[in-house]
Amino acid sequence: MTLLLSGGTVVRSLAPPVVEVGDVLVEGGRVVAVGGAAPQGVGRIDCGGCLVIPGNVCAHTHLYSALARGMPYRLESPRTFVEILRRIWWRLDRALDETTIRASALAGGMEALLAGTTTLIDHHASPGAVDGSLDIVADALGELGVRSLLCYETSDRDGPAIARQGIAENARFVATTTSGARSLTRAMVGAHASFTLSEETLGACAELSREGGVGLHVHVAEDAADERDAEARFGLRVVQRLAASGAIDRRSILAHGVHLDPAEIEIVRSVGATVVHNARSNMNNAVGRAALAALGERVALGTDGIGADMFEEGRAAYFRRREEDVLTGMTWPLERLAEGARVAGEAFGEPLLGRIEPGAPADLVVLGYPAVTPVDASTLAAHWLFGIGAASVRDVVVAGEPVVRDGRLVRLDPQALAAQTRAGATRLWGRLEEIDVHPFEPGRHGEGAPWRT
Repeated sequence: MTLLLSGGTVVRSLAPPVVEVGDVLVEGGRVVAVGGAAPQGVGRIDCGGCLVIPGNVCAHTHLYSALARGMPYRLESPRTFVEILRRIWWRLDRALDETTIRASALAGGMEALLAGTTTLIDHHASPGAVDGSLDIVADALGELGVRSLLCYETSDRDGPAIARQGIAENARFVATTTSGARSLTRAMVGAHASFTLSEETLGACAELSREGGVGLHVHVAEDAADERDAEARFGLRVVQRLAASGAIDRRSILAHGVHLDPAEIEIVRSVGATVVHNARSNMNNAVGRAALAALGERVALGTDGIGADMFEEGRAAYFRRREEDVLTGMTWPLERLAEGARVAGEAFGEPLLGRIEPGAPADLVVLGYPAVTPVDASTLAAHWLFGIGAASVRDVVVAGEPVVRDGRLVRLDPQALAAQTRAGATRLWGRLEEIDVHPFEPGRHGEGAPWRT
């Protein structure tokens, strides 16, 4: 398909900000020209009075949580992070089946596109339906037209058999995506967190990551319980344990990193791994604040499953960061979004992902944003923080194909899709009611327990 996005103000780069007025010519899924003479006889999207920006990347999410909004909860309120996992999320993922995995992915993918997020880096878990689960997620996102980087969350919390299934699912999906069978999807190796990983399981994940040539996506020191467990069992901090296992390198995604100490931060920086900051989730779970200044430039932004609105996530992260340091510049969230695009681009072999320039993948968002002050390279960050939002998203193009036009999905009927996801939520909530508090606690490995379905 050849497509011209004409007459818009084009944000060619977020970091550093580069803004110019001109047309964007797309052909064969890529940007082929910015500015210059507009060709005749091609499909056009009139972007007059609009901003054209690179599609946003959510660098850490959990699509399986998309149907949790409003779900019933009748247990005692959790008081700690581990209790939140045992009473809410580890029950929810046990309730997932093939139907609700698909409904969750459709719901999360739809919300992502409508918020201008074109790439999702997802961390999936469904211990009652492991085999083939990543195909279900990939198929659903592919139907919508979302670019994705997927993995299965390997863990020993449900016993060694489920852990082995998780490793096998990651291995199968790595092989599938390496073959080029899915143009919009790539794989990572997923692992939950140090405190739910035995030495055998962590070693297997590290080996698969090395042999498959892909990064490890793992939760790291989200809560102090993760660090306490690592020190009690191994005499090491979490990142020290991961490094000793050969599990982390420049391709790794380390989610959260809230409780990393200076020695761990030095290891993270020395191997070149990326830490994904999830500001709203950290606040919601009351786990603390990451040492963002010390972590440096390789910090991206994710939502940890709280939707996929990266405008909102960037604002929350910025204001939280500014509360700590009033000298934090307004370009900080743009730089974090650019880092997420770099990570995704590296996985896809697309170093220009997240930019609008010749040769870049044509993942573009048109914002119907009536700017009341001039928008240029010097003012873009202020508009991003204090004006632009998901409500401005008008059109979305992924790999050169329109997937949202005038605020509506192109490939699937939004009303029918919403009815399908609501039915999936009802099914999931009914199954959840039959599942008890998860039995796993830090320090207990390979014990697992059956659950009612």
